[in-house]
Amino acid sequence: MNFAFTPDQLALAETVRDVLAEHCPASALRTERLPAWDRLAAVGFFGLLVPPEADGLGLRLVDALPALEETGRACLPGPVVETAVVAPYLLPGVPKLASGAVRVSVVPPGGVGAPDADLADLIVVPGTSPGAGTGAVVPRLVARESARLWPVPGPDPCRRLSEVSFTESTPVERPFAPALRAATVATAAQLIGVARRLLDVSVAYAGARRQFGAPIGSFQAVKHRLADVAVGIAFAAPLVHRAALSVDAQPGGDVERDVSAAKAAAGEAADLAARAALQTHGAIGYTEELDLRFWLARAWSLSAAYGGTAEHRARIRESLTGGVTRRYP
Repeated sequence: MNFAFTPDQLALAETVRDVLAEHCPASALRTERLPAWDRLAAVGFFGLLVPPEADGLGLRLVDALPALEETGRACLPGPVVETAVVAPYLLPGVPKLASGAVRVSVVPPGGVGAPDADLADLIVVPGTSPGAGTGAVVPRLVARESARLWPVPGPDPCRRLSEVSFTESTPVERPFAPALRAATVATAAQLIGVARRLLDVSVAYAGARRQFGAPIGSFQAVKHRLADVAVGIAFAAPLVHRAALSVDAQPGGDVERDVSAAKAAAGEAADLAARAALQTHGAIGYTEELDLRFWLARAWSLSAAYGGTAEHRARIRESLTGGVTRRYP
């Protein structure tokens, strides 16, 4: 079976990259909360997964994967995954969703807050519903005007988290689990984009920065560090692709394991890329003036979103061992 991305999928990603390169430069991250949002809406990005009967394109998650990676590469602010991925799964009939005019934020079950909830029109929160069963978590929809928000401290200035309280909510008819799986894979794709950008910047800096009369990129320690990042990305990216295919298929089988493997590997690759970028740049990597800080913060914030690496590795272990963790000789 050929698992390569199709020309149409790659062309979509190229279009998104061109839009972001023009309308979401690093300078925009310092001054704007939603750069390029309208431009992405104009090319149909937010309607990729929305059903055709709701004016969307009705594509699969795997079709949108390369484009989602580009949003990570550009460090695009705003509730991107929640609006472009979660909302089509949970709220496909919401008017103007495909046009990007309605923004959605999500409080994941067990999460610390809703990303960019102050920019959202609708907020999905975990709740319970009569007849759902003991311990079952179902999504409920909160209009922004019915919600009160409290900022939650976090590392990413372009992905602000908020605690949400509300006076009114309505039940969502669709189940939470498929949307959360899709969001986890989409976030993993963004992490791959972040890692690729960090690697590119680190390689460029290593070629330009000179010490002892030579570029630091010629030193073996730097070469090996950056090579480890490249290997980490090369191993993680196919796992994300595989997880998207599993999510697009009917639920069952190894979908939970595939999703967790993708998120864990992508989070580790992004963390490795962030550490290598800091070590390559040295003390300047921590400064406010260097744009690198936005991608470092995004790597750390997305690694924790929709379950951290340790949580997903525990799920993989549970899947492989059937819960029996005793070691045999």
